[in-house]
Amino acid sequence: MQWLNKIVDEIVRRFPDGEILIESGSSPSGTYHLGHLRELLTCDAVLLELRRRGRQARHVAYVDDLDALRKIPVNIPADYEQYLGKSLCDIPAPDGSDKSYAEFFIGGLERPSKTLGMDIEFMYTHDKYRTGFFTEAIEKALENADTIRASLEGISGHKLGEDWSPIQVNEDGYLKKRRFVSIDKVAKTLIYEDKDGQQKTIDYTKGDVKLDWRIDWPARWWLLKVNVEPFGRDHATKGGSYDTGAAIVKDVFAAPAPLPVPYDFVNMAGDTKKMSASKGTGLDAEGVTQVLPPEIVRFFMLRFPPSKRLYFDPENGVSQLIDEYAELLAKEDKTDDEKQLLEICRTNLNPVISRVPFSHLVASYQAALKDADKTIEIIRRTDPDYEMDQNLEIIKDELKYIDQWLDKWAPKDVKFALADHVDASQFNDGEKEYLAALADKIASAPEGADGEWFHKAVYEFKESHSLTPQQVFQPLYRALIGKDSGPRAGWFLSILPRDWLIKRLKLEG
Repeated sequence: MQWLNKIVDEIVRRFPDGEILIESGSSPSGTYHLGHLRELLTCDAVLLELRRRGRQARHVAYVDDLDALRKIPVNIPADYEQYLGKSLCDIPAPDGSDKSYAEFFIGGLERPSKTLGMDIEFMYTHDKYRTGFFTEAIEKALENADTIRASLEGISGHKLGEDWSPIQVNEDGYLKKRRFVSIDKVAKTLIYEDKDGQQKTIDYTKGDVKLDWRIDWPARWWLLKVNVEPFGRDHATKGGSYDTGAAIVKDVFAAPAPLPVPYDFVNMAGDTKKMSASKGTGLDAEGVTQVLPPEIVRFFMLRFPPSKRLYFDPENGVSQLIDEYAELLAKEDKTDDEKQLLEICRTNLNPVISRVPFSHLVASYQAALKDADKTIEIIRRTDPDYEMDQNLEIIKDELKYIDQWLDKWAPKDVKFALADHVDASQFNDGEKEYLAALADKIASAPEGADGEWFHKAVYEFKESHSLTPQQVFQPLYRALIGKDSGPRAGWFLSILPRDWLIKRLKLEG
């Protein structure tokens, strides 16, 4: 993993002593999607590699729950417009529980982070502001407002209004931008003008005064002593929030900016736009970890450098993704990079991926009517060389995820179920004759006949009777699964119970 080693080498060079603090950040304004996991997993990979090298390191996930609600996500009732401008931590949860809006949504990130085996300390903005943690940062920001203004305007290229200040105030429960007048550092109060131009006094130690985000970010770097910070590439653009933050933390807080680790987005396959929580596009993070095994989520996110854009295909890409991972597990002469990748994918996790090809498991599971024990019997019969006894629990766990994939993501042409019964009247005489002859052929098959044997048996009828592929396969699949198409015929026939198969091809029951 050259990308990871390069980052950690630079961290060690910059910070040769002491604990390393890695920070991620997010605003719980809506449902967290798959893309949000990339930041957390990048942090986790850095954390694990630092610890492997003997360094102390922590990962803090900073939750901006004092932020104001700016727009209503698609899955939130329209009457939440009444809360626009109110801090996320002070808005009721949309499920009617006693949680806040922020708590409701951050759970959708905390739970999958645990499922993925990440060691994270979640930290909340409202706790920090309301316990006075940001008091000194607010004072420094107001004392150096001109310096901050110059940095923001000079670096971002955007002109700020005449009454601009680096703070927002909580006015009647809503965050507002107001004209700053003066500060009393002894009394810990400041004076601002309300919308009517009336002067108001407010305590800035209890969370009623908040730094604008572009100032809050570098203030946090300084207060927490952040060493490393991954963030989306939108923050890494020239004149973007990292550039302004780096200038502000240096000029106002007299501290170094953390090592930046920008990452590209995760898109749905075929989509040119990144996933959006507010628009409801993309897959929610928690839902993904219920369908994809944790080590596969980590493999998908971490096998390429953060700078590479990732595309996720929940229907047609999962089989290839899991098989590639299984092949890497089975590879005997792994490179050091491959060993490192596997270690990071599996640390703090119980392995769930077996070495049985995903498509084989999917078809076997459905052929066994989604019965795990019967699926294992099929695999024993079709893969006698596989070390089944040592991997029983792994396969059973993997089948639980396959069950979810079939239910939620699998394309229709992959899903099937053995037909409960067959109606012989739905087949013409030629089809009946062909199926009966195939049944007789299968009755004489050697006990250990594999998919190749069945494949040849079917194709012998095609050649000897001059049948089209449609005439060969359609009646076969209709008899077995009630559809015109299905999994690879030879292999599929080989996994079915022989007596049941012969009876079904004779259209009996």
